[in-house]
Amino acid sequence: MSPKLTFLLCLGLSVGLRTPEEAGIYRKPSLSALPSPVVTSGGFVTLRCISWQGFHRFILTKEGEHRPSWTLDSQRRHNGQFQALFPVGPVTPSYSWTFRCCGCYRYIHQQCSEPSDPVELLVPGVSGKPSLLSQQGSIMTFGRNLTLQCLSDVGYDRFALSKEGGHNLPQRLSEWPQTGRSQADFLLGRVSLSHGGRYRCYGGHKFSSKWSTPSDPLDILVAGVLPDTPSLSVQPGPTVAAGENVTLLCQTRSQRDILFLSKEGTMVSPLRLRSKYQAQQYQAQFSMSPVTSAHGGTYRCYSSFSTSPYELSYPSDALELVVSGPSGDPTSPPTWPNLTSGGSEDRLSTTESGQWKGLKPYQNVLIGISVAFVLLLFLFLLLLIRHRRQGKCRTSADAAVKSTRPEEGVELHPQAAASDVPQDVIYAQLNHLTLGRETTPSSSQSEEPPAEPSMYAALAIH
Repeated sequence: MSPKLTFLLCLGLSVGLRTPEEAGIYRKPSLSALPSPVVTSGGFVTLRCISWQGFHRFILTKEGEHRPSWTLDSQRRHNGQFQALFPVGPVTPSYSWTFRCCGCYRYIHQQCSEPSDPVELLVPGVSGKPSLLSQQGSIMTFGRNLTLQCLSDVGYDRFALSKEGGHNLPQRLSEWPQTGRSQADFLLGRVSLSHGGRYRCYGGHKFSSKWSTPSDPLDILVAGVLPDTPSLSVQPGPTVAAGENVTLLCQTRSQRDILFLSKEGTMVSPLRLRSKYQAQQYQAQFSMSPVTSAHGGTYRCYSSFSTSPYELSYPSDALELVVSGPSGDPTSPPTWPNLTSGGSEDRLSTTESGQWKGLKPYQNVLIGISVAFVLLLFLFLLLLIRHRRQGKCRTSADAAVKSTRPEEGVELHPQAAASDVPQDVIYAQLNHLTLGRETTPSSSQSEEPPAEPSMYAALAIH
């Protein structure tokens, strides 16, 4: 089947089909990219075409000048849906990667469904990254309308929004407000549990397949999922002078391993710390020091699980912190630890007080030098002990040899020496010219002693 005819079948426009029933106007299938429509350059992705209708096969079409297409037989899933998985790649930023799919019946005169909504694969590039923010803040409650705004100083014509673990990539054309920045608003509707997650956005140009570097991640947290309500207190008190040290204590009786601290009216992401079980409560201390007037405001805390960090408890009662004294920069965020949320607590090593627990680079160097010094010292001691033992053995051997030498002026006759030595004793004859080894016989010897003066050392065999 030619690509053109395949595309016409997906549009339900086959030759000879006149009525909508004859044209095969079935409900369009759904097309998604697995694991994500955001693909690194040279990477691969799987496009899944799926429908509740029992299509015998699915046709995938790539939009463009030639409109190539691929056909696969459908497979039935355990939940009753029918699908086909199309491997695609390697994906490069040089081409446009926009696809649609449709479902067809094999025995009903090639009748096919309407085409699915388009899915475009996005390959991140190197151009200037946009910014992503939520005017309502990072923590949302059920039923509120959520709008994410992507904006950039670069004149992008369109923006795309991605969510980690999501299979869709909604796009919006950019607007040009009086600020001179291109931007696009993504209206995500009323908040539900599925809205929690980590988002990024990308900027692109209308007639180009190239996209920008992704924005910094934005975490959307949904409050009111867990039933507990933590408590929040402050030390030394809710009213402090500028320059003092302040600690906010968040506590809950429910077993939670993560606690969040948020400040109203700020775009700063909530702080997150691991909880510590103490005094029959799970708690975390958020330290701010020294405080300025910029730290003043309304705070609340939440609890959560590290396994589902986007699902929070109900908020604690509001705590108003008043800082008197010199004013700080009202546009700068509080100087607290920059602990991000959304699954990164496993990569952060923090204490319960909110301070970093990691070592500085020079401390690591000092520890390495200390360990090396201890190892060298230990090796030196081993060599010294071994050297001393060898010296003692050498001294003992010299003393044994010295004790067997005859006194000056005394001549030892071989027979006389042999008469006092047991049968199984080996003695060594030390000569100026030769070194011999003899075994003392049980009877006396008739040989004459050697002309050269000799010395004998008795070696007893034990």
